Amino acid sequence: MLYRIAKLLCKIILLIFFRIEVLGKENFPKNGPVIVYSNHKSFWDPILIGCMLDRTVNFMAKIELFKNPIFGFILRNLYAFPVNRGAPDRKAIRKALQLLKEGKVLGIFPEGTRSKDGMLKDPEPGIALFAIKTENLKLVPVAIKGNYKFFSKVQLIIGEPIVFENKNEKYSSEKINELSIELFKKVEQLLVS
Repeated sequence: MLYRIAKLLCKIILLIFFRIEVLGKENFPKNGPVIVYSNHKSFWDPILIGCMLDRTVNFMAKIELFKNPIFGFILRNLYAFPVNRGAPDRKAIRKALQLLKEGKVLGIFPEGTRSKDGMLKDPEPGIALFAIKTENLKLVPVAIKGNYKFFSKVQLIIGEPIVFENKNEKYSSEKINELSIELFKKVEQLLVS
C-alpha cells in the first residue's frame, strides 16, 4: 500500500517538475527475474526508474541511507534493501539472489555511486555475479539522459533485454569483471544513441 501511494505521488511530482520521456518501454519484460541496471547521476534515478516501470523494482541502496530509523523504515517499505559498498556484502548478495529466484525485479547501479560529472565509471562486478547465478534471467540496460533541472527534459531509455547463457561455465574474478564491463557498455551505447 505504501509503495503504491509513494509511486503515484512520486510519478506526479516527476511529471510536474520535469519533462519525462520514456523510450523502449515495450522492451521491459512483463514477468520473470529481471535485473534493471543504469547509469547513476542523481538521487532521482531510482525514483524515475521505479515510477516509470510497470513492475515493482527492488533496489540495492547504500547502507548509509538506512542509518536513520525513519528513513530506513520507509526505504524498506519501498522495497529497497541495504548493501555495504567497498567490500563484498554476503547478506545483500543473498537477498538479491533470493529476489531473482522468486522472479522479481532487481534494480542496481553498477557504478556503485553517483557520478557527479555525468561521466560513466567502471562497474562493480555484482551485475555479472548475479547473471551467472540466476536461471532464466533477463538483464535490461537503462540509460538516463538529462540533468534534472526543473522543467528540463529527462529521458529514460530502456534497452532490449539480454538473456544470459553459459551457466555451466566457470568464471574467474577477472572474467566476472570483464563480463560486468561488457554488460555496462550496453548502457553507454544507449546514452550515445
